[in-house]
Amino acid sequence: MTTPGLDEGVRPKRVVVERRLHPVTPFRRAWAPVAVVVGWAAHDPNQAQEQLTRLTTTTLLIVFAVVVPAASLYGFLSWWFTHFSVTDSELRIRTGLLFRRTAHIRLERLQAVDLTQPLLARLAGVAKLRLDVVGADKKDELAFLGAAEARALRAELLARAAGFAPETAHEVGEAPARELLRVPARELAIALMLTGATWGALAAALVVPPVLWLATHSVWTVLATGLPLLGAAGASSAGRFVGEYDWTVGESPDGLRIDHGLLDRTHETVPPGRVQTVRIVEPLLWRRRGWVRVELDVAGSANSVLVPVAPRAAAEAVIARVLPGAEVPATATLSRPPRRAGRCLPLWWRGYGIAVTGAVFVARHGLLRRSVALVPHAKVQSVRLSQGPWKRLWRLADVHVDTGADKTVTARLRDAREAAELLRGQAERSRTGRRDAGPDQWMA
Repeated sequence: MTTPGLDEGVRPKRVVVERRLHPVTPFRRAWAPVAVVVGWAAHDPNQAQEQLTRLTTTTLLIVFAVVVPAASLYGFLSWWFTHFSVTDSELRIRTGLLFRRTAHIRLERLQAVDLTQPLLARLAGVAKLRLDVVGADKKDELAFLGAAEARALRAELLARAAGFAPETAHEVGEAPARELLRVPARELAIALMLTGATWGALAAALVVPPVLWLATHSVWTVLATGLPLLGAAGASSAGRFVGEYDWTVGESPDGLRIDHGLLDRTHETVPPGRVQTVRIVEPLLWRRRGWVRVELDVAGSANSVLVPVAPRAAAEAVIARVLPGAEVPATATLSRPPRRAGRCLPLWWRGYGIAVTGAVFVARHGLLRRSVALVPHAKVQSVRLSQGPWKRLWRLADVHVDTGADKTVTARLRDAREAAELLRGQAERSRTGRRDAGPDQWMA
């Protein structure tokens, strides 16, 4: 039986329901006016101190009685006027109290949906969704949602981005994941202790403030310089340990999943087909233990670390899941520049090398801190050759490979004829690689 006036091939239009964020969101947004006052005080502490000394206790109580309700009202109204909805083709986010803003996020343009839970959010049972969209420099976010609602919405958005119909996307659920690698806390702590940046920042924090005190005898100068240095030292050691604690890499149909964090728990997804470059970093003090760090360049995404520290064999096994069919060439098989390259860059020229396989373009640089970059041929956007006067004198040239993540991998100090052949060959490999590349779609 058919309904009169309704064609059988026409699908009924789905009703779009607008939803609000979690009720704890106003408490988060109420901090904005307070942050403005704190920022002003930090910008000019002397004037702020003078202003505070002029205020009486009664005035302070009046200010407090005005600021707290005003901040609470701002948080409530900003939450009340924020809505989001999922339509047949896009995610809409409407925000703004005085100035309205509506974001229309095309679902097929979604390339990552990350779920994060800061410490207080975990205690409150809420989570934040951050959306990576192709071509967008800034991430849109939904903060905060109930933890269960956030996971369900994330699964629905990923299913919709994969091409599932709106009627069935919410039934797909979160794709199961298989664990590939987990970084032990002890191994991470030792790796950070063996990193030169940690000791460099700590040495600067301990040496610079006493020197400034002897030179200026100004407490403000010492504090203005010493506190940022101490913060940098903490960020390079304790901060990284807290952020990279319990780092887990899992494989699922919607890409590689990365879970990490001691206080703030983050659940990220490496979008399939969006990885432009994989970089294997090997600090000097890690070599004896055979450890490496794996970094990523992902188009339009802030995801930059795949593995913070792991044995080389385990790291290469994960890389094989990111770049199917690609193999990491051994260091001994990389082609070094000719010996005359030492006229342009004494000693350090030995740290450069290249290799070209059927799947990737490989370039290495560094003697103390080695870095090997792998670029899939299909992700190369352009290839350039540069040759300055001094390099031209010694018949040398550099070949630059540009990727879709606005990054460049360079094969430095190559023989000029080799560089010209590499330029032509890489242009052809990139063209055929893009033609034969598989789909970038989720769950393909």
